[in-house]
Amino acid sequence: MSVIVAPSILAADYLNLADQIQLVEKAGAKYLHIDIMDGDFVPSISYGPEWVKQIKASGSQLALDVHLMVNHPEKIVDVFAKAGADIIGVHVEATAHIHRVLQMIKNAGSRAEVVINPGTPVSSILPILYMVDQVLVMTVNPGFGGQKFLPQEITKVAELNQYKKDHDLHFDIEIDGGVNDKTVIDAYKAGVTVAVAGSYVYDKLDPAAKVQKLIEVTDFAVD
Repeated sequence: MSVIVAPSILAADYLNLADQIQLVEKAGAKYLHIDIMDGDFVPSISYGPEWVKQIKASGSQLALDVHLMVNHPEKIVDVFAKAGADIIGVHVEATAHIHRVLQMIKNAGSRAEVVINPGTPVSSILPILYMVDQVLVMTVNPGFGGQKFLPQEITKVAELNQYKKDHDLHFDIEIDGGVNDKTVIDAYKAGVTVAVAGSYVYDKLDPAAKVQKLIEVTDFAVD
């Protein structure tokens, strides 16, 4: 067993994106993380659904893990599902109707993920954990790449992992932000099953080697 690696294209070389995706896929990545930012929920603006559609059509077998950093995600869930998103993540802080949005994602045929920011407690999502396929714990504040990992967030991972065991649930636990071959180890021990890595992987040196390193350092059994 090892962590599932989800390279984030936010840090990739856009002029050579197809090659960058092939590199990490051949190295053992299983997911491709795609950050959608609206300039409102977070200051930055990124891609639209056409990016997801084009990547899906490229022939890559990576699961497309689409993270909506947008206000009112219920307005765009369907269009990203139709574009080919395998997983759609929505922030509990971004909607007054998190239960409805998660239902919409499932009804559209994608896997549903709820996301919490560093300032949001796990208790805020307990009522809807029975219906999610994945929980994303932000280990930096969302919106920018290259930030330092917040080790305090590992406590949330452990809390979620214990909740899974106590309630016989099977959702994945993902982290996003500041992930590297050092920070991923304690997170994996605490219960992380999927690790998003952007700058660490796509730092222009050797993306394939970075993916393999994350797999290698988490290749051990945990309770």
